[in-house]
Amino acid sequence: MKKYSKTTQFIKSRVIGVLFLLAFLFYGIGRSLFESELEIQKHIGSVLIFINSIVVLFIGFFLRKTIIKGNLLIGNTYFLSRVIEALALSSILLNLIPAVNISLDFGYFIAMLFLGIGSIPMCYIYYKHNFLPKWLALCGLIGYTVMAFGFLMELFGREWSMYLLILAGFWEVTFAIWLIMRKEQNQK
Repeated sequence: MKKYSKTTQFIKSRVIGVLFLLAFLFYGIGRSLFESELEIQKHIGSVLIFINSIVVLFIGFFLRKTIIKGNLLIGNTYFLSRVIEALALSSILLNLIPAVNISLDFGYFIAMLFLGIGSIPMCYIYYKHNFLPKWLALCGLIGYTVMAFGFLMELFGREWSMYLLILAGFWEVTFAIWLIMRKEQNQK
């Protein structure tokens, strides 16, 4: 029975890694298509943005299971931050309603702010309980702190976020690759 549990956990970690990478693609391509003047591209972009929000929810759900092993409150907070992120990223779709005209960036700023705030304690738990290599957890802790600050400043009219999200983006890609490539026997 223990072998099945380790194998299942190993497969889930790979799935989470793939989901992290897919989230970049779905939102990036979806947002680009959504801003197109062509209706078909706008609708394809809408579908990709919606799928991205579902992916974000799955990431939060799956990672919560690991985080609660270190701290229940932080696990739930992380999942809540992912729910807020998913809703905020999807808020751009309200622009499909002719009477609605909201900023295309506001929902993104809110989403990234909450992602950063919710991910700081997650990385701390990963660092404290050795769920990740120390350097990777520390990189995430610093990266998400800097990112959250950058998007908070965006809400105050300072265009800093693009410079301050680089480390968090690096962390997410590195974390995804680490999850995909790690060996099964290293599972806890």
